[in-house]
Amino acid sequence: MIKRGRAEGWLKRPVDAFPTWAEFHGATFNNIRFGPIPGLEHRGSTVIANRDISGKAEEPLMTVPKDLIVSKQNIELFAKADHRLREVLDAIGEFAQTTRGAVLTFLLVQATICCPATKDVGNLSPLTEYIKFLPDELLPTFWTEEELALLTGSTLRPAVRAKLNSLLREFEIFRAATEEIAWCAKYWWDEDNGLLEFDDWMRVDAMYRSRALEFPGVGDCMVPCIDMANHASGEATSALYETDDDGNAVLILRDCKDIPKDGEITITYGDDKGATENIFSYGFLEESVASARAMFLDLEIPDDDPLSPAKKAVCTVAPGFRLYEKGDKTSWESDFVWLVAINEEDGLDFKLRQTVDGQREVQAFWKEHELDDTTRLRSYLEADTLWDVYQLRVVFLLQGRIDAQLHRLQETGNPERVASVRDGPWRLAERLRGLEFTMLDKARSDLEDQVSPPHVAPS
Repeated sequence: MIKRGRAEGWLKRPVDAFPTWAEFHGATFNNIRFGPIPGLEHRGSTVIANRDISGKAEEPLMTVPKDLIVSKQNIELFAKADHRLREVLDAIGEFAQTTRGAVLTFLLVQATICCPATKDVGNLSPLTEYIKFLPDELLPTFWTEEELALLTGSTLRPAVRAKLNSLLREFEIFRAATEEIAWCAKYWWDEDNGLLEFDDWMRVDAMYRSRALEFPGVGDCMVPCIDMANHASGEATSALYETDDDGNAVLILRDCKDIPKDGEITITYGDDKGATENIFSYGFLEESVASARAMFLDLEIPDDDPLSPAKKAVCTVAPGFRLYEKGDKTSWESDFVWLVAINEEDGLDFKLRQTVDGQREVQAFWKEHELDDTTRLRSYLEADTLWDVYQLRVVFLLQGRIDAQLHRLQETGNPERVASVRDGPWRLAERLRGLEFTMLDKARSDLEDQVSPPHVAPS
């Protein structure tokens, strides 16, 4: 860990040592190994078959003891034996009640224990060694400004900007919450010798974001060994992960899947995720991907809307809309657009209400209905006699936003590559821009069909 130059970066162990560590702590493997695929070393290590394997095999490809799962439940158990970890979790309050908050904190504490410059920080555990095997993922949060500029006009650019701002806020809150803890003040926050920097917070976030799996019976977690498997979608997914009757994590080959010797064994990270989300969370796109699949476009309430401040005050949904593929067409979903499209003349109203503690809050109404949750607005509009008019307004809103996004992509064109831009970000940005442009153009055409009357041939 942690501050490069003071502690020589995060201590790393070669992947060759990973099976020994895993087996020593109870993991079992059945005719598989870890390592890069010959000729595809740039993709990093993955799970590889040691021999021809049939989907009819009854034994799991691997079994990982439940004690090795990095889950919120297990972190709570670790904290009962490690008062240093308990101190930090208690200090960060509600954030520790989220899986992500608990895991990021746990990873930082384990990395601190590993650091040669620290002593008597916490209890060693099998998972203290686990983090040494985790690679540094080249997620967009680690791209340079020149590389991020390649994303201009794509939906990924604002997502990365928002994520970096969110991470910085989290880091400052985390610091403020822990700087009064003696050992944190000494090893993390000391002005001259403190080890922890914002870069480290970004790294544990990338570790969790790129390797977290939603495990049956466990929820979101990191599972050593199974998280070495790469992603493949659809029929290319060769294995499934689940928990056995004892709560251990297992990887099993899908029925009717046959893997040849030295073939890769893959899992899915989520087939419904779009190109933007895959790059954002995992830093890659499948070579076979031919569509953006899904994207989120932000949307603003116009400044000239007299109800804008009140609408923003009561809004409980994401400010935008999601485009996605549906068969050979595109479709969309959003609760926010209805709030943008409706005005006072339609029946939208706001009042100030005084709470029991003397505070004032904005209260929204649609005609006689109180809108304590803006997700209910659409259902009210559907029952209104002007439903067709509201739909048409929304379609025009979406068309305008899509046209603006297409214009941004066209305006920036295909940026020239400079020598300081790495190959990975360059190729991903180029592919993403093309995929998003194609999907946006298709969505614009599909929306036009919704507002244009069908052509009737003369009799």
